[in-house]
Amino acid sequence: MADATAKTEPLLTPTQDDDGAPFWEYATRGELRIQACTACGELRFPPRPCCPHCQSFDSDWRRMSGRGRIWSYVFPHPPLLPAYAEQAPYNAIIVELAEAPRIRLVGNLVAAPDAPLNSIPPERLRIGAKVQVVFAEVAGTVVPRWVLERS
Repeated sequence: MADATAKTEPLLTPTQDDDGAPFWEYATRGELRIQACTACGELRFPPRPCCPHCQSFDSDWRRMSGRGRIWSYVFPHPPLLPAYAEQAPYNAIIVELAEAPRIRLVGNLVAAPDAPLNSIPPERLRIGAKVQVVFAEVAGTVVPRWVLERS
């Protein structure tokens, strides 16, 4: 019988659709890629079938460096979802990508890829902190997470 006091990762997984499926496939390979319009070159996230800039339906997926900076963050109190109560307080961050400042991804800052969501003390977070993407499997899906970039 499983130990009822053991900490486990919540089972909230992303919803995958046809437009975003390549994002998750690349994440499984440990790559951060963003959809780009092949007609005008603009990056777009979240993924969608039509470019909002030129209305082209042609796109590809460009590999990003995985570097960025914390654009914003929050510590939910109390947790919005009961499955996360055990890990509170934990952070939710918005990361602005280094090579694409208009592209921002939501995630969590962690001490290591498989570390719990509450592995970074709240006082270590600050707007503008440099971060690097890492990937972890959560409930069968590989998701991007973020670690502080080493100076």
